[in-house]
Amino acid sequence: MLTYHRKPVCLSLTSVDLPFWSVVETAATLYQKDDERFHLLLTEPTLPDPLEDSPPLSQDAEPIAATPLFSPPQSATQRLLWLEISPYRVIMTMQGNGRYSYRHFWERGVYGLSRYWLQDEQLDSSAQIRLRNFTRDLTLSGNSLPEHLRVEYELWANQVRLGKYVLNLEIHH
Repeated sequence: MLTYHRKPVCLSLTSVDLPFWSVVETAATLYQKDDERFHLLLTEPTLPDPLEDSPPLSQDAEPIAATPLFSPPQSATQRLLWLEISPYRVIMTMQGNGRYSYRHFWERGVYGLSRYWLQDEQLDSSAQIRLRNFTRDLTLSGNSLPEHLRVEYELWANQVRLGKYVLNLEIHH
């Protein structure tokens, strides 16, 4: 029953107790696997690479009007976000960036895993960071296709809570 639809989406991640939020508005492809299972594929904008060398600023230099603070390098790759959605669980995977990727698993009332992979420039070694997340609430609404997804969770490293977060996905029809 694999069918797909191209839809505009708004994906946001907000921290409840930290000054952090992120919003992506883009078009996504929604694949319907069966009556209650969907896959959503979208492209995340390229982020600035903090490891890239930036030219030093001279104290004598005068500011130039209308100069962008950051121009993405020509070699920057796009980041693909893939969400596996059902009323019972959500898995979100980011892939396509050579240095950083992640996967989150959320299920209401369950401690899931959040994994982050970091790779060095030679791509011959990588490090994995594993955190736990506790899903307080997972709500999926919509008639035949999902229209709204909300995941409220806490992120944990051992016994230290790293914050409470809300993932919000609006799928416009």
